[in-house]
Amino acid sequence: MSASGISSPTATTGPRLVEIDIEGMTCASCVGRVERKLGKLDGVSASVNLPLESAQVTVPAGITDQQILDTVKATGYTARLKNPPLPAPTPTHDVDPRSAHGPHPGAAQDSAAAPVDHGGTTDTLRPRLTLAAILTIPVFLISMFPALQFPQWGWAVGALTLPVVTWSAWPFHRAAAINARHFASTMDTLVSIGVSAAFLFSTVTMFMDPMLTAQGSDMKGHAPLYFEVSAVVVTFLLLGRYLEAKAKAKAGDALKALLSLGAKEATVLRDGVEVKIPASALEVDEIFVVRPGEKIATDGIVTDGTSAVDTSLITGESLPVDVTVDDAVTGATINTSGRLLVRATRVGAETTLAQMGRLVSAAQAGKAPIARLADRISAVFVPIVLVIAVLTFALWLVFSGDIQGAFTAAVAVLIIACPCALGLATPVGLLTGTGRAAQLGILIKGPQVLEDTRTVDTILLDKTGTVTEGRLGVVDVVRLTQLPEAEVLRLAGAVESHSEHPIAHAIAEYARTRGELPEVAEFSSSPGGGVRAVIEGHTVLAGRAGWLEENGVEPSASDRAALLIQQQRGTTAIWVAVDGKAAGLIALKDTIKAGSVAAIATLKGLGLRPILLTGDNAAVAAQVAATVGIAPEDVFADVLPEGKVEAVRKLQAAGATVAMAGDGVNDAAALAQADLGIAMGSGTDVAIEAADLTVMGNDLGQVATAIALSRKTLGTIKTNLFWAFFYNAIGIPVAALGLLNPMIAGAAMAASSVLVVANSLRLRRFGS
Repeated sequence: MSASGISSPTATTGPRLVEIDIEGMTCASCVGRVERKLGKLDGVSASVNLPLESAQVTVPAGITDQQILDTVKATGYTARLKNPPLPAPTPTHDVDPRSAHGPHPGAAQDSAAAPVDHGGTTDTLRPRLTLAAILTIPVFLISMFPALQFPQWGWAVGALTLPVVTWSAWPFHRAAAINARHFASTMDTLVSIGVSAAFLFSTVTMFMDPMLTAQGSDMKGHAPLYFEVSAVVVTFLLLGRYLEAKAKAKAGDALKALLSLGAKEATVLRDGVEVKIPASALEVDEIFVVRPGEKIATDGIVTDGTSAVDTSLITGESLPVDVTVDDAVTGATINTSGRLLVRATRVGAETTLAQMGRLVSAAQAGKAPIARLADRISAVFVPIVLVIAVLTFALWLVFSGDIQGAFTAAVAVLIIACPCALGLATPVGLLTGTGRAAQLGILIKGPQVLEDTRTVDTILLDKTGTVTEGRLGVVDVVRLTQLPEAEVLRLAGAVESHSEHPIAHAIAEYARTRGELPEVAEFSSSPGGGVRAVIEGHTVLAGRAGWLEENGVEPSASDRAALLIQQQRGTTAIWVAVDGKAAGLIALKDTIKAGSVAAIATLKGLGLRPILLTGDNAAVAAQVAATVGIAPEDVFADVLPEGKVEAVRKLQAAGATVAMAGDGVNDAAALAQADLGIAMGSGTDVAIEAADLTVMGNDLGQVATAIALSRKTLGTIKTNLFWAFFYNAIGIPVAALGLLNPMIAGAAMAASSVLVVANSLRLRRFGS
């Protein structure tokens, strides 16, 4: 750490990701300038976000944090490090490296540049707006209504306007001056010049003709003064910026709420004594207590107790989840009933909540490809507008000789052209859309994902854990001898209760619900084959047919016919033999998730072709597909883990744009290969890391919601950009022709920014 408090380059040779807070930016032109300046540093690339007033900078070895901050300062803005440097992410299939991962949303750190008031928050804008509004009302009334005019009213109006165009308008003048020192211009340049020109022109006119308003109302309100233009424009622009600041704060509420969900305190067990400590002080493997109604302090594993946990804050799912010993729990979820002892497995920046915060922050700070066009236009926009304003003034003088008309048209051009809406169109849409997604338990890794969701037309669904529960349950007990079905189940449950195999667990659990299980002796098992034991004097075997045959049990033709029937029904059947004879079959099936049928219908409604992908046999796959509404020809069965990638490639080669939804380690490669990878949050970290979208719950319906919300967010951004471009394209020529009063131009410009933000805020109601 250097004396200035800025870290030196990391020891790693690869690039790292640095996030900085930037103060003083007001429009898309500011964003473009900062990005261009930082981009001139060798190997540095930056993505600057206007609403968040931050930048994510990819920095190579050899470039220090201080160089980054100095470059921003040289551009005319102040900056400070937000977080410690992070390793730069490794992108997958062309994801923007600046948006694939984000920094931990921790507290901002000290920096060499102190924050300054740049007029961008509601607290700083409110007093300036209040003064402007109070003084502008009489200025406007006196100037526009001859009946209210009195002798020498011009001087009175000028005096009332002076505080408005100086103190109230100071944020515009200050930003314009800073940029002018660096031979640059922004929207504040246009506002400052327009407001100052109107005021100075009026003041000079008054001094040149002191008797201009001496006769009071006899002037009929036609004195060539523009004090009211200056005052009204400043007031409207401050009002627009104030409403915009409030709306942007609302747009970021979802992320702020997400990051504030964590528990503040934890009760740990130390030497058998309960001790309250800050949740941030928890350490890995420490045991902590969670009472009913309390938040779980951090991610962990239950070591004692049973309860139901409300996971809605993280997953978006409303139903509580039952947990018991050895079950994983997530920090910030709420224990609703029993007392739990939990062993911490992740703390601090490694928790699920912190990782969610990183992903959401990264997505909000990044840029969709569509936003690049706006950046390129805004880079040259302000200088072009200044030229147009000068030409407008000159051409009016040449062709009409009307200096008053020329001045009015030129000022209107300056005011109407401010590209505020252009700079807000994309980032506010992203801010609101990704924030709403987080509230619904959906994490969007970056803006590129929004483009990908628009183009996908096929979605591969891994059966186990995605369409189905991923847990086998007993659906039928078939007797093959005179032994009753209940006895077949009782004996099978007893012998399987000593096995660790998932199928054995399912059988034993089901059998326990039907009655008490007998004692077991001489238990033995054969991996991949079956289990054997002596129960109440009888030798009982349970397993597959080949293993029974190895143990001297030969199923008859009728027995095998019964097995075939079960397989045709899409079940997995386990043989049960008693004293050397096949006694029955236990049929199990992976149950379909409650919302899968509706979710697949929704995916079809979004224009997607759902395809079922599974390692199970064709009979099981066909039965599941038929139940959930997937066409028989859209089933890929008997697919090995390595075959999942090949399935994605095959579809892509046929011209499909493929999304893939999965939750296991064996899905990770296919998720990365797909054009859009969607990880189910109940799955593994490897799957989540490989995906572009993550749904924190285990409901397939969230996959459909994720795609729909992503498309809606992209649509909102496009709508914002269209109106921002359309507004300037129409407004500038209208103003240049003298058909637009500068006061109306100021109101319209302020309204355009507010409307763009308001349009984005509609995303907050998505899914509600």
